[in-house]
Amino acid sequence: MRLVFAGTPEVAVPALEALLASDQHEVVAVVTRPDAPAGRGRKLVASPVGQRAQEAGIEVLKPAKPSEPEFLARLTELAPDCCPVVAYGALLREPALEIPRHGWVNLHFSLLPAWRGAAPVQHAVLAGDEVTGASTFRIERGLDSGPVFGILTEEIRPTDTSGELLTRLSHAGARLLTATMDGIAEGVLQAVPQPTEGITLAPKINVEDARIDWTHPALRIDRLVRGCAPAPGAWTTFRGERLKLSGPVKLLTDSSELPPGELAVSKNSVRVGTGSHEIELGEVQPQGKKPMRAADWARGVRIESGELLGV
Repeated sequence: MRLVFAGTPEVAVPALEALLASDQHEVVAVVTRPDAPAGRGRKLVASPVGQRAQEAGIEVLKPAKPSEPEFLARLTELAPDCCPVVAYGALLREPALEIPRHGWVNLHFSLLPAWRGAAPVQHAVLAGDEVTGASTFRIERGLDSGPVFGILTEEIRPTDTSGELLTRLSHAGARLLTATMDGIAEGVLQAVPQPTEGITLAPKINVEDARIDWTHPALRIDRLVRGCAPAPGAWTTFRGERLKLSGPVKLLTDSSELPPGELAVSKNSVRVGTGSHEIELGEVQPQGKKPMRAADWARGVRIESGELLGV
């Protein structure tokens, strides 16, 4: 098939690579979000997908909105059979959806209909799910509600961060998306409507959502830290300044002496009280500084007895 691939962040690159390597399909163009400011100089930089497409010598389309007449005209000229999508980041509506004869097929990182929305992997970790996966489905007007072509499953390990889990899913999902394109091209794959039960939503997690409440149980805090890593990053405050927990914490199930938020420092560890048992901090990132071991941070700030996080 002739394909126009739509995607933006690094997590979409493995799927693009897999389709470029396929001998059954031709990626004739890539659609991605417009260049965005990055780095200290805030210079405009192409998205990871856009950069990879440029390296491959593929035409790159960067509409501000996929409803722009100029974009729709060019997409019609390209005459794609199908448009595979991975984390594109813009809302797709008619008439764009009607141009490819096999529609737009999205790779979504959940077992639909669970975790429809922008942050499925983060919400799976936050909820304590033991298994997640990826799904390919035909995009329609509803939010991630279209019929499903295929799925894969992936175990969520007890120490997984969202970033680690998403990396694994992006590579496994690339194979699933390629297999879906193969099946559509061969006429052997039919999309199946999603169940009407088991629908859960995964809206984008903002900075305020990532703030730690130390009165919550330790297990919930552990999931918040892992679910928000690497972005937006779980955080608290210390002496009035923001302190990000940039690495997973360790649950200390046999220790519950400290009240919520209170710190206890030893030579090589920093413990914090929660609403249940204590946790040991891993890496932290003080405001304006680089991530560091919690014990190194504690020595530098000279924590006094009874000091609290989150005040």
